[in-house]
Amino acid sequence: MTYNVSKLADIDPALATELKNRCYPIVGLCQQVHREMGPFLNEYMYQEALDISLEENSIERVKEYYFSVSYHGRQIKHKHYVDFLVNNDVLIECKAVDRLGTEQRQQLWNYMRLTNVCMGILYNFAPVRDQCERYYLDTKTGNMYMF
Repeated sequence: MTYNVSKLADIDPALATELKNRCYPIVGLCQQVHREMGPFLNEYMYQEALDISLEENSIERVKEYYFSVSYHGRQIKHKHYVDFLVNNDVLIECKAVDRLGTEQRQQLWNYMRLTNVCMGILYNFAPVRDQCERYYLDTKTGNMYMF
């Protein structure tokens, strides 16, 4: 599934502000991990460091959140994981790549669609300047927004 992504602030500025505020502590911890660990490490090192930071800040999370997918009413046996489910309403997909691209975005968007979790953070720890993208999936309309 391909999405046309719009800016949520153009559609619903109040909701965009609310979602930014809800994600602010999480993004801050990602930035702290990047600052302390530095660039160019393995993705799994950043995931572990972020897990420690979330725990130290008493933020509820499930690392390697498992979700199942069904097709034609039958469950697909392959196990699917997203890096984190935070506070039961935010997915975090950690990356350690040169730069974020369509493939990484589409992966997060598919996870959001398949889990019905409407907020997602795509965080790239690898570059010297870290990258963060935040998305909102309107589960009623199927529209994807950046915020």
